[in-house]
Amino acid sequence: MSLDPLEDRWLQALLPARDGACHPDPLPYAANLIKRWSEPQRKYHTLDHLTAVLDRVDVLEEYAADPALVRLAAWFHDAVYLPERSTNEERSARLAERALPEAGVPVEKVAEVARLVRLTVTHDPADDDPNGQVLCDADLAILASPPDAYAAYAAAVREEYGFVPDDAFREGRAAVLRHLLTLPRLFRTPYGQREWEERARANLRAELTELTGLTQPGE
Repeated sequence: MSLDPLEDRWLQALLPARDGACHPDPLPYAANLIKRWSEPQRKYHTLDHLTAVLDRVDVLEEYAADPALVRLAAWFHDAVYLPERSTNEERSARLAERALPEAGVPVEKVAEVARLVRLTVTHDPADDDPNGQVLCDADLAILASPPDAYAAYAAAVREEYGFVPDDAFREGRAAVLRHLLTLPRLFRTPYGQREWEERARANLRAELTELTGLTQPGE
């Protein structure tokens, strides 16, 4: 049977995390998640974003304590996504807590996946949290895109929040950018710090300047 590339990547994440017992067919779980990531309200948090995060986990996997669990967390981290709600990460973590035991993942591994999903609320992993560092770096790597790709990302985020008036969106988005710029480090893995930190900060400052009309520190 020929698998869709994303189905194959789901198996790469799930099968190493399973215990040795007999479990249900893993592919319906992939189909459910792919359907979720394909919902029409998504403009940035789409299958393209999921694929990009999985690609970045591949780049960073040497830093992870358990790359399979990080990949599972990537699959679930925005599996529930409604732009008007602030509980997406929590609801995504709960989805993982329901689905993964049924799929054959032991309880302690399920707990780690759910913890990683919840960590994407803040993107602030501890210094002794290699799994969290890899997932957060992979999720934030879009910030270090070339200018055209970054502009497309910012436009897609705005489209997801199309129900928010322009003034309110600018204020809220500017607050997010300022918060990110105040972090001592955006990226926690050595690769992320080396390859993505400087470019991401430049992109964030440029977007903030565009939103506010004010020159940002470091420009």
